[in-house]
Amino acid sequence: MTVAVVGAGVVGLCTALEAQRKGYQVTLIDRDAPGLGASFGNAGYLATELIDPLSTPKTLRAALSMWLNPHGPLALPLAYLHRLLPWLVRFVAAAHPHTAANYREALHRLNRAAVPAWQRCLADIGATEQLIQSGYLLVWESADKLEDAKAHGRYLTQWGIRTELVSGAALRRMEPELAEGVSHALFFPDASQVREPYQLCMQLFSAFQARGGQYIQQAVNALSPEDRGVTLQTPSASLMFDHAIICTGAWSKQLLQSVDLQVPLEAERGYHLTIEAKHIKLNHPIGSAERRFVMSPLDSGLRVVGITELGGLALKPIKRRFDSLRHHCRKLLPTLNDPSLEISEWMGHRPTLPDSLPVIDRHPGHSHLLFAFGHQHLGLTQAAISAEMVVSLMAGKPQAVDPLPFRVDRF
Repeated sequence: MTVAVVGAGVVGLCTALEAQRKGYQVTLIDRDAPGLGASFGNAGYLATELIDPLSTPKTLRAALSMWLNPHGPLALPLAYLHRLLPWLVRFVAAAHPHTAANYREALHRLNRAAVPAWQRCLADIGATEQLIQSGYLLVWESADKLEDAKAHGRYLTQWGIRTELVSGAALRRMEPELAEGVSHALFFPDASQVREPYQLCMQLFSAFQARGGQYIQQAVNALSPEDRGVTLQTPSASLMFDHAIICTGAWSKQLLQSVDLQVPLEAERGYHLTIEAKHIKLNHPIGSAERRFVMSPLDSGLRVVGITELGGLALKPIKRRFDSLRHHCRKLLPTLNDPSLEISEWMGHRPTLPDSLPVIDRHPGHSHLLFAFGHQHLGLTQAAISAEMVVSLMAGKPQAVDPLPFRVDRF
């Protein structure tokens, strides 16, 4: 049986390998080289503790102040706002306590299965060194936010997520480079990261090719499902496969429209800095509860990731977003106040749905066409488990996680 996996980001790469493991003949297709896009630019951290959907009453209450803050974590470019309004209406509706609780439960189940799925994937290709049980620190600068940290720790305990409250000398021993103004932190001892996201993608791709997988670097412009398979239309050819799995992230919306599916997918623009600073030692990924960004030590340098900018696919990067990341990381790591440091900038597109859940499903009218996209901030975290789920669905096998919340026609 032949399978086309469209999209060669980390979700598509994991899916292509998983389909190979199940005996399918797989062709991977993407307009770009593998491992680029959002998969290239993430922090490398497997954020399994992020079980709350992005839309909650607390988020909505804070949204205006985050937007108006010149260094805030939320950006809504005015030039795109009119196009965003229908999505924002759905996003606000998703904050209803009952529906948000259902989304939270679904995210928790998916995230709980994420690291074991990565362990299986990496063990299979001999790349277990990529996964590190690094731990994670969520820090607060304000001493008067100590009760916030304690409450968050109690909340996560209810979901089986272990944390430890650290402050003072204990926090300094864990991260000597942190600014003196950092008051306290929650430590997540079970948290994991990968050593280098792009290198991970290259290892996945190498294993895929070594096992006979074919790669076609072309855009897919349209899908044509038929009784016995799916035809993919590229600029130069029509390609027929027994099955096709769409893993095209923020670019999935147009493809789904070609098969009569309307999905409220938005491209959330993520920004990062990579700082070559070998003399600056960071022992764990660190998130700021107040500034809402993440710093992560990778093989390529210190990765600084943040900013939620709902601006679509066409706008150019906005320079002041990079300036905000510089501002925040220098506040937490004063040693970064060095103009001689080499810093690279990057912007990519995260696929975000109003309910913060991915789509992991088959077309309701065409069983040969399947989907795995829309993972918002958790694409790396959920890639391996999403691959297992969508390939099991294709093969008619039981799912590791209840697939019902991830239906493509839920909107």
